[in-house]
Amino acid sequence: MKSSCWKDFVQYTSLNVLGMIGLSCYILADTFFVSKGLGTNGLTALNLAIPVYSFIHGSGLMIGMGGGTKYSIQISRNDKAAANRIFTNAVYLAAGFAVFFVLLGIFFSGTIVSLFGADETVFDLSNIYLQVILLFAPAFLLNNVLLCFVRNDGAPHLSMAAMIGGSLSNIVLDWVFIFPCRMGMFGAAFATGLAPIISMLILSPHFIRRNNGFHFTKCRINARFCSGILSSGVPSLVTEVSSGIVIIVFNFIILNLEGNVGVAAYGVIANLSLVTIAVYTGIAQGIQPLVSKNFGIKNYTSIQSILKYAIITMMIFSAFLYAGIFLGAAQITEIFNSEQNPLLQSIAAEGMRLYFIACPFAGFNIILSMYFTSTECPRPAHWISLLRGFLLIIPMAFLLSQLAKINGVWCAFPATEFLVAVIGLFIFHRIRKKNRQFHS
Repeated sequence: MKSSCWKDFVQYTSLNVLGMIGLSCYILADTFFVSKGLGTNGLTALNLAIPVYSFIHGSGLMIGMGGGTKYSIQISRNDKAAANRIFTNAVYLAAGFAVFFVLLGIFFSGTIVSLFGADETVFDLSNIYLQVILLFAPAFLLNNVLLCFVRNDGAPHLSMAAMIGGSLSNIVLDWVFIFPCRMGMFGAAFATGLAPIISMLILSPHFIRRNNGFHFTKCRINARFCSGILSSGVPSLVTEVSSGIVIIVFNFIILNLEGNVGVAAYGVIANLSLVTIAVYTGIAQGIQPLVSKNFGIKNYTSIQSILKYAIITMMIFSAFLYAGIFLGAAQITEIFNSEQNPLLQSIAAEGMRLYFIACPFAGFNIILSMYFTSTECPRPAHWISLLRGFLLIIPMAFLLSQLAKINGVWCAFPATEFLVAVIGLFIFHRIRKKNRQFHS
């Protein structure tokens, strides 16, 4: 049983981590090519617009992960009719969110960019990027929903291939649009917007060959299904949206401390952080179908084994990652510092070494949150996500920036993740103790 559990864990998490790295590289590719083609102002403009992508991506993950969790539990209980209704309601929710984001893109992109702190030197660049990303929101949302359902439908290989294929296409198109075609910031955004469409084309054989266990069915929007999907998916939303919120808050603080160059330096750190968080999210999303399935059949021993494997994997990755960042921060910064700006180089390299101390704590929080969600215990997952996404990190950033200036900003992230990890561990042991008393 344990060997089978380990085998399933390795298959699902390895594929999903690779896929999530690919998905996160959408923005990292933009960061690299924009830094080469448009310099420091381009990096600043990109970082001011990026938070909205986190909101779109997070909304898609909320619907996809919440729906996928509910779908997996219903399938394990052989209720295919309910499983199909869950998928249909997930698509309805995605359509509703898509309309909202498209309307923002048409009417309010300039207003949003101004609110996020863009000055006249970077306003046009930020506005172009933001508007294009918002208009492609339907593709981002539907892609995330389909990726999650295909993964829960027993096709993690295809889900991974779609995520990586979309990311590789974005990298290639970024280079084509920014350099040979000279399309500038519009080209970077257009390449990113086409990536989820290519990802869905890679997923299409799952439906063309009728391998899919889920189908769109005629049914009305069901408030109970929708609330269940959203409730289970909120931690995924908060994990992604918190990245956007943190970027917005940090941008405001850093603009006052170090100006546009400081924001450009933070852009390098923030986008590398998105890739790191993607690995942890990949591990968490990889265990979700396994935990949900075993929860549906009440196999609690396997659930604990899967959680243990996830935590150990996360700790090993965190150790290697931080060692690489600590030793190679200057070299990593140089990749994105096309103008050889010494101030940007100094701020970003020092910031990386402080910011990424958070790695093991952030990984633990993301995995634990997904564990609670997958076992239909959403309230602790909500609290973990809210604490690390809004309630602690924002006041921590303002407090530490007053005490230690720019270094205080970098330390806000690890300090918050550490405190949330302590709280999460306490909640986990309390719930496990209660469950042992219930089952005994």
